[in-house]
Amino acid sequence: MSQTATADMKTLAKGQFEAWAGSYDRSPLNHFLFRPAHTAFMEEIARWYDERRRPFRVLDIGCGTGTLAGWLADSPWPVSVVGMDYAEGMCRKASAKVAQNARGRTTDQARFTTGDSERLPFHDGSFDIVTCSNSFHHYPDQQSVVRNIRRVLKPGGRFVLIDGFRDNIIGWVTFDVVIDRVEGNVHHAPWSVIHEYLVTAGFTAIRRRKLNFWFPLLVTTGDAE
Repeated sequence: MSQTATADMKTLAKGQFEAWAGSYDRSPLNHFLFRPAHTAFMEEIARWYDERRRPFRVLDIGCGTGTLAGWLADSPWPVSVVGMDYAEGMCRKASAKVAQNARGRTTDQARFTTGDSERLPFHDGSFDIVTCSNSFHHYPDQQSVVRNIRRVLKPGGRFVLIDGFRDNIIGWVTFDVVIDRVEGNVHHAPWSVIHEYLVTAGFTAIRRRKLNFWFPLLVTTGDAE
């Protein structure tokens, strides 16, 4: 993809999500896509934590309004989370929402920052878990994103990616026809391509599972050694 096309794709996505920040939590997609994805993340994180039983850090890329970060901050786990989004409006909304829902407890467990997923502004080996939910299709250079995620993971860390599953007829219509027409200039990668992204970046123990009949989602996990 040319530099111009890449810039156009990022500019379009940022403009859309800045515009959506105020109404994002009222979208019907919360029921169909976002809540099932966040629930799946919590299941995967619980599985990782049960294997290790130690404090851990999570990076949530494309954090939106911070729902997952809030769930993690409210959990009994010894966890801190950084939510990162390309849209400043999403980060402002996330910070305000987590603070509002704190109910007197500290909000130090969750913070939010803007950043580019292709150039993550974090040191190597900074996180134990990286999550990415329903935003991967907006990234122009998806392989670079996966490589960057591998870079910021500690040995023994885990990457959990959730995005639209477009490899059956329902998913193809939902994501390659409807969502593409609504959002424009997006790319839902086939499961085999996502698998190769993780293999190329050096992930191991790669596994996947599908969620939902309508609005199908693909959960892909990979470990960093």
